[in-house]
Amino acid sequence: MHTPRPQHRRAPVAHRHDRGQAALLVVCVSAVLLVAVLAAASSMGRAVLDRQRAQTAADAAALASLEGGRAIAVDFASRHGAVLVTWSDGPGPHEVTVVVRVGDSTATARASDAP
Repeated sequence: MHTPRPQHRRAPVAHRHDRGQAALLVVCVSAVLLVAVLAAASSMGRAVLDRQRAQTAADAAALASLEGGRAIAVDFASRHGAVLVTWSDGPGPHEVTVVVRVGDSTATARASDAP
C-alpha cells in the first residue's frame, strides 16, 4: 500500500531587500543609548568639576581674606572662576568664613590665623 507523504508548507522566502533590517535596528538603538550615556556622564563630570573648583576658590578666598578682608576674598574667588556669596568674621576671633558659588555648586571655607 502506498502512503501519501505529508505536504510540508514552506515558509515564505524573505525578499532580498528585507534582509538585515534587525541588525540595522540594533545598531540604531545602540547608538542612541550610547549618546544618552555619554551625555549623562558629561553632566555628572561637570558637576564634580564645579564642586572641586568651588571648594578651591572658597579655600583660597578664606585664607587670603585673613589679611585683606572681604575685598581680597572677592578678588581670589573671581580668580578661581567663582562668585563670593557671603563673607563674615567669625565664628571665633581671628576667623573668617566664606561661601562661594561655581555654576550650581557652592562651597564653604573657614580660615583662622590664631595660634
